[in-house]
Amino acid sequence: MSGKRQVIYAGKIIRLTLDTVQLPNGSSAELEIVHHPGGAAVVAVDTENRVCLLRQYRHAAGGWLWELPAGKLDNAEVPLLCAQRELEEEAGLRAQDWRSLGKIVSSPGVFTEVIHLYLARVLTAVPTRLEEHEVIEMHWLPWAKAQHMAQTGEIEDGKTLAGLLRAQEFVAK
Repeated sequence: MSGKRQVIYAGKIIRLTLDTVQLPNGSSAELEIVHHPGGAAVVAVDTENRVCLLRQYRHAAGGWLWELPAGKLDNAEVPLLCAQRELEEEAGLRAQDWRSLGKIVSSPGVFTEVIHLYLARVLTAVPTRLEEHEVIEMHWLPWAKAQHMAQTGEIEDGKTLAGLLRAQEFVAK
């Protein structure tokens, strides 16, 4: 970045800066940027073509959301290791077969967060390890039902929508 950066807030997860930058068109702008370590999300599909979706309470979103198992990268963690850890912690699953579905930028106007998406198959149950602040229900939904929920707006979470879209070609209909 060329320009000036002023740290406004530094917390446990995010850092907020006010960046004064020169844009490609030659103009100057003051931008509020939320720096986030990024994360990983997992489309876990079983042998019956059911997908693991979590119904999770999110205070910031005003209630319950349908989401993929996901979480933030801890201490510059490798994205695949984050995905594997979060699948175990939140869904109580371990997978033998992993495929990268690429990455997404959650809100590029203000956030630096990048979310890495994965497809996980050949699943085995393990104990969940939820954190104290996590309020989660695990559900197995038929692939077609999850796709319908995504298309009708019942699923609102961006990483979940992107994960389901990117996994479509690898899941038998």
